[in-house]
Amino acid sequence: MILKSMRPLLPYLKRYRWGFVAGTVCIILSNGAWAGLPRVIGNAAQSLEGGVNRHKLFIFALQVLALAAVRAIFLFLTRWIVIGISRDIEFDLRNDLFAHLETLSYSYYQRMRTGDIMARMTNDLNAVRMLMGPAIMYSANTFVFTTVALWFMWHNSPKLTLYAFLPLPVVSVTIQYFGRRIHERFERIQAMFSDISARAQENFSGVRVIRAYVQEEAEIAAFESANQEYVVRSLKLVRLMGMLWPTLELMLGLALVLVLWIGGREVIAGRMQIGAFTAFNIYMMQLTFPIIALGWVINIFQRGTASVVRLNEILHEKTEIKDQSSAKDHPVLGEIEFRGLNFEFGGKRVLHNLNLRIPAGTSMAIVGPTGSGKSTLVSLIPRIYDADPGMVLVDGRPIRDYSLESLRRNIGFVPQETFLFSDHIRENIALGLASATDREVQEAADAANIAADIEGFPETYQTMVGERGITLSGGQKQRTAIARALIRNPRILILDDALSSVDTHTEDKILNHLREVMQGRTTIFISHRVSTVRNADRIAVLHGGRIVELGTHDELLALNGYYSDLYNKQLLEEELAEV
Repeated sequence: MILKSMRPLLPYLKRYRWGFVAGTVCIILSNGAWAGLPRVIGNAAQSLEGGVNRHKLFIFALQVLALAAVRAIFLFLTRWIVIGISRDIEFDLRNDLFAHLETLSYSYYQRMRTGDIMARMTNDLNAVRMLMGPAIMYSANTFVFTTVALWFMWHNSPKLTLYAFLPLPVVSVTIQYFGRRIHERFERIQAMFSDISARAQENFSGVRVIRAYVQEEAEIAAFESANQEYVVRSLKLVRLMGMLWPTLELMLGLALVLVLWIGGREVIAGRMQIGAFTAFNIYMMQLTFPIIALGWVINIFQRGTASVVRLNEILHEKTEIKDQSSAKDHPVLGEIEFRGLNFEFGGKRVLHNLNLRIPAGTSMAIVGPTGSGKSTLVSLIPRIYDADPGMVLVDGRPIRDYSLESLRRNIGFVPQETFLFSDHIRENIALGLASATDREVQEAADAANIAADIEGFPETYQTMVGERGITLSGGQKQRTAIARALIRNPRILILDDALSSVDTHTEDKILNHLREVMQGRTTIFISHRVSTVRNADRIAVLHGGRIVELGTHDELLALNGYYSDLYNKQLLEEELAEV
């Protein structure tokens, strides 16, 4: 089971195979020196029968010092090489996990909690590092030294060796029993840790909502309850581990008693020399730490393999949005067409046989009630979601003929939920454009009507916006996001209700700027405000996943349909607001 669980780590083991070979050589030399020590002491004890002199003591002392020095040097090299490799593997695995997460589809993040992902990237990754470093090193040490010690012990007394290893079957059963229990409990602990991480992350992100609804005490109580459950589960694992090590020590102690009793009688009877008996007992004492370490290693292996399984779940996730092998970097002019578009989301049909063509360089506004499929429709253009082949076209080509990079670099997309990184305003606007000049950043900010606000901040464009832009108002965040889209000079600009948090006066300014900036480029607006969409070249009304009205502002008013009702309601609201 352990070997099967470690299969995802084989590429990393292969990558550092020569390092592991060097580490193995050091382990063999280190344990060879350590195994030679009892023989030297045994020879010294045996020589006592022939008398003691300074020369003999000096020779034996030099031999002990030499073996200790060799042991120390190669033990240091073993730790340096093997533990160093485990850190390198941790580094590579963390980078690979992050790179893989960057490729996964948006739908993956909709079903996975951020806290759960963070727990796997920290706690589980640390457990894997321990598996690839200390666990391998101590396992190899135990195997090599036990093999060498067993050979010497058998050479000294086969009978005594059999008695010494009499408890071995019981040790094997004990290890198997405890190992299985540790694995199960650690999996539950890691799952609980993920829950705690997710709860903490949601609380930090939603701190304003929690305070607005006076839920601090309730959240503290819920977190304390989850934390208490985590402690309870951890203590169960600790108790199990606490039973494993003393059990192994007890079995070793019983074996040692047996050796002293039977071996002592062999020495008294003259069937075994005192030097050989001394060396045999030292080997038994030296085996104490490897046997105890074996319990610790089992714990690390069970923890590590449980974490490998959890990390492998991420690595086995496949992105739903893939570049076709034939995808190319075609130039984008901006014509968009939805042809017989049907789209399901979560098993539910969202868009029904939708046909719509947006000529390059024109503006299209999309309005409709909540849940009508507006955001889903525009998300198909940059392939955040993927429609069936041939249903979405850009410049007359199926959208999958374009590489994802070239397609998305030509699209400026401002989603409903504005997200800003915890960085300076300048870096948020110039996201992905390392070569952007200060002038270009300022021009984009001016086009989005946010320049005056930024210049009013004490640190202007070097102002830190806080996590998710928490230090900015909703309108300032939206305008910063619009500036981020504009600075890319996109052929297609998509604003998904991106002006909902600004007042109508600011909205007019932004739209006037956009009309100048987006001359000759394709622009798509989604909005619930007629004031936002009325000057678009065409307006599409989406209802129930179908286009029910299409035309200019005046043409749609003449139809006396959904758009006309929306216009009249908003006109009435404005008149009442002025009273």
